[in-house]
Amino acid sequence: MTEPVYDPERARRLAQLLRALAARIDAFDDDRDLLAAGPELLRLMGDARSELFHYEVRCTYDTPEIAESRRVVDEARRQAEATEQTFHEADESEGEEPWRNQ
Repeated sequence: MTEPVYDPERARRLAQLLRALAARIDAFDDDRDLLAAGPELLRLMGDARSELFHYEVRCTYDTPEIAESRRVVDEARRQAEATEQTFHEADESEGEEPWRNQ
């Protein structure tokens, strides 16, 4: 099973892979050579694309601890909004001159 997070060493290797791809493209002197290297570049781009996909998925992965923290914060936010709505409705039901209700 693979790790759900993307460790710093793997991120460093991804950056190197992308730089190597850029350097390889930059190394071609003319358009004809660049276009003739299509199969090689497609392979390199495929490797980079695959690794970038893994990076994106794993960088956005929530560990169980983060997911629980996010759930607690979302629940607290919902409760605060519900409380605020209740107070707002209570203020409206009192009218503009609440002292007259006494």
